[in-house]
Amino acid sequence: MKYLVRDKVLAIGDDYWIEDEEGRHAFLVDGKALRFRDTLELKDPDGRILITLREKMLSLRDAMTLERDDRRLAVIRKKRFSLLRNHYLVTLAEGTELDVSGRILDREFKVEYAGELLALISRQWYRIRETYAVDVVREDADAALLVAVAVCVIRMAEKEREDDAS
Repeated sequence: MKYLVRDKVLAIGDDYWIEDEEGRHAFLVDGKALRFRDTLELKDPDGRILITLREKMLSLRDAMTLERDDRRLAVIRKKRFSLLRNHYLVTLAEGTELDVSGRILDREFKVEYAGELLALISRQWYRIRETYAVDVVREDADAALLVAVAVCVIRMAEKEREDDAS
């Protein structure tokens, strides 16, 4: 299932819909304004919070945590030793690790588990400027989690680019 994301540089407080292949609202990314740290909520069309995305404070390296029902679901960090500049590691609460690699800022990357493709993030399917898709390849995969991972790594890569430019 492909999910369409109309990409834009987001400020805290910005909200946007992610649509499914048929153009129906699938997820709402709700930016929480006036927070001490970067916080987003991924909601279903009825407004229920599926996953909370938070910038991890007091971390040696940039990290974001994903929470479901007020429990940590995953932590996303830039991979320390990698030949690729854009390589992230997602450590799920039970210890499973997902690998995110590719050209994050170009919206051309993949999410894998033990070498198996779970999701492909790409602009190639759309001619609309500033639009990309999160193609969840496995039907039994947690689509909300994979969409949240894509949103997080893009935010982290953009923040790193901004910090490098400063």
